[in-house]
Amino acid sequence: MNHRAPGLTGACLGVFVGAITPAPAAEFPTKTVRIVVPNPPGGTVELVARAVGQALSPSLGQNVIIDLRPGGNNIIGSEIVARAPADGHTLMVAGTHLALNPLLHKLPYDGLNAFAPVARLAFNANIFAVHPSVPVKTVRELIVLARTKPSELNYASSTSSSAIYLAALRFQSLAKVRMNYVPYQGGVDAVRSVVGGHTGVLIAPVSDAAPFVAAGRLRPLAVTSPQRIELMKEVPTLAESGFPGFQAVQWLGAVAPAGTPKSVIARLSTEMLRAVASPEVRTAFSRVGVQPAPMDAEQFTTFVRGEMITFQAIIRETNHKVQ
Repeated sequence: MNHRAPGLTGACLGVFVGAITPAPAAEFPTKTVRIVVPNPPGGTVELVARAVGQALSPSLGQNVIIDLRPGGNNIIGSEIVARAPADGHTLMVAGTHLALNPLLHKLPYDGLNAFAPVARLAFNANIFAVHPSVPVKTVRELIVLARTKPSELNYASSTSSSAIYLAALRFQSLAKVRMNYVPYQGGVDAVRSVVGGHTGVLIAPVSDAAPFVAAGRLRPLAVTSPQRIELMKEVPTLAESGFPGFQAVQWLGAVAPAGTPKSVIARLSTEMLRAVASPEVRTAFSRVGVQPAPMDAEQFTTFVRGEMITFQAIIRETNHKVQ
C-alpha cells in the first residue's frame, strides 16, 4: 500500500530515525557475535540465522553463535537485544513481528525505535494445506467445506500477533468463511498439529511445512507468494485460486540495538548481504523454499515503515483484536 493508513502515529512513521548514531567505533568485532532468535527452535527464523551466521563468522574473524530466546510473541528475545550494549556484538534476526508488535502490544522497550536496522535477508511464503483426511484438494473446495460446516473446521497457525494470523483473518473475510483458530507459538508447532491430525487445516510458512508436503503427510492447496515457488511448482498461488492480488510473505532481517555506530552497522550490513549472496546460504534457503531478499540498512528502514502502514490497514480491515 502506498498511502498512509488513518491513525498511524507520527512516532510510528518515525521508526528508526536517529537510531543509528555516527559515534566512532573501536575495531569491530572484538569478541563473539551473538544473534538472538526470538522464535521457537526448528523454524524458519532459526534456519536463516544459522545459515547467515555460519557464513558470517569467517568474514568477521569471530565466532557467531545463535541464541534462541522464544516466547511472549517474540517480545522476550526482542527485549534482550533492545537492552544489549550498542556495539554490534548482539544482533537479532527479526521477522514481521518487528513491525507488528508496536501496533498490537504495550512493549517493555521503545518499539521499533529500540533497534537499528542492519539488513533484510530473506522472505518466505505461507502455505494453505490440509491433513490428508480432509476431503479437499483446492482452496475452492476448502471454502465450500467451510461454508457447509460453519465453525467446524479447525486451523492451526501462529500467534494472534503474527502476520500469518492476519493473512488467515483476511482470507476468511474475503472468502466469507469462518474456521476455528488454534494458536501455536510458531509454524513448526502448527505443522506438527496438522500432521498429527489434531487440527485439519494449516496456515504456516512454506519452509516449516515443506518436508511434510514432500512426504505426503500434508496436502498443499495454495501458497501466498506473488508467484509460484520453485520448491512446489505444482501448487498454485492464492491469487490463482480466486483471490487476485492476495499475497502474504514473511520477511526476515537483522537488527542491532539503537545507537550502534554507523561504521559497525555498515560492516555488518556488507558482510550479511555478502553471506546471503553466497552459494552455501542460497542452497540452504532453497531446500525449504526460503527466498533471498537482500536490502541494506537504509532500504530495510524504508521497507519496515511501509510494512507498518500495510499491517495497520489490515488490522483495521479485519477489525483484529489481540486475543
